[in-house]
Amino acid sequence: MVTLYDVARRAAVSTATVSRVVHGQDRVREATRIRVQQAIDDLGYVPDGAGQSLSRRRKDIIGMMCVERETAGQYDLETECLLYYDEVQRGVQARIRDSQWLLLSTFMQADGAAEPELSRLNPLSGKVDGILIAEGFPGSRYIQRLAARLPVVVIAGTLGAQAADVVAADNFSGAAALITHLIAHHGRRRLFHVDGPPNSPDAIQRRLALDHALRSNPQCQLIGTAQGIFSLCSGEQAGEELLARPRAALPDAVVCANDQMAIGVLRALTAADVRVPDEVAVTGFDDIYPARLVDPPLTTVRQPMRLLGERACTRLLDRIAHPSLSPAVQLLPTELVLRSSCGCPPGTVTRQPVKTLKPD
Repeated sequence: MVTLYDVARRAAVSTATVSRVVHGQDRVREATRIRVQQAIDDLGYVPDGAGQSLSRRRKDIIGMMCVERETAGQYDLETECLLYYDEVQRGVQARIRDSQWLLLSTFMQADGAAEPELSRLNPLSGKVDGILIAEGFPGSRYIQRLAARLPVVVIAGTLGAQAADVVAADNFSGAAALITHLIAHHGRRRLFHVDGPPNSPDAIQRRLALDHALRSNPQCQLIGTAQGIFSLCSGEQAGEELLARPRAALPDAVVCANDQMAIGVLRALTAADVRVPDEVAVTGFDDIYPARLVDPPLTTVRQPMRLLGERACTRLLDRIAHPSLSPAVQLLPTELVLRSSCGCPPGTVTRQPVKTLKPD
């Protein structure tokens, strides 16, 4: 097991300097900080929260790491409304509200679709008994190393990953039900897809569902795709890219990997006087609160965001109490939420349970 002393030897510094870097303190020269961080990465060192206080048995604190993919160009919707992470954190808080446990959360920046610098979890890992990672990344070696030293539960992680527990919504079944509704009930044949970050497990499952629906309906075709990052701004950019086409070349429907991007697409189409859903249907995923307020109200898939937080927190507390538990996956069901952006009559508000569908 790699120790603090191993890092200090590799970086040719004192253990106190390594500790200051790990805890994010300022009293370290930048060149030294870089050298220590490189040693940490090379050796695969993860701070052991249990060993950082001689008097500690348990701190009664759980950590939560969230990812912020965009700071510039955010809209009022994203700064004033409860969105995905807000709902998940409320679920976590609901689980621990009547206990002695506290939640310490942090947001890490990611450059667009890139994976965030997860080594910045080092300071957090030394202050908590376990960590909730609120967005999973496939094949992250750092998460594997972290889970070997500290209880970790990944929300919206890669299904079947063996390194840590995963709690996720059934994205595949939900997205497949939504696209099938567009095709079977509204006769949409020419689809355009606004994708999520390429390394997001949720986006990957929704993308696979689109492929499945197209294979099951050979009369339909995907006429294009745009890369988004789950933000309203990236959805609006995708809509503007779509509008560069001749009017006659627009798709029948735009399938967006989340609601924020769908709202961005709606804004772009409305600004160009494209009628939704008469000319182009638009759908999202998540069922965040603003989805019901836009015009037309957004057809989407509801994932149980608060329940994700509650179940993930419960699993983390179980793992803290019983560290030898084998990693497990919990897949939570979704609901199809029909409103009028897909072509249903104005005023439609229908929620339908989604049956589990296994990927091909």
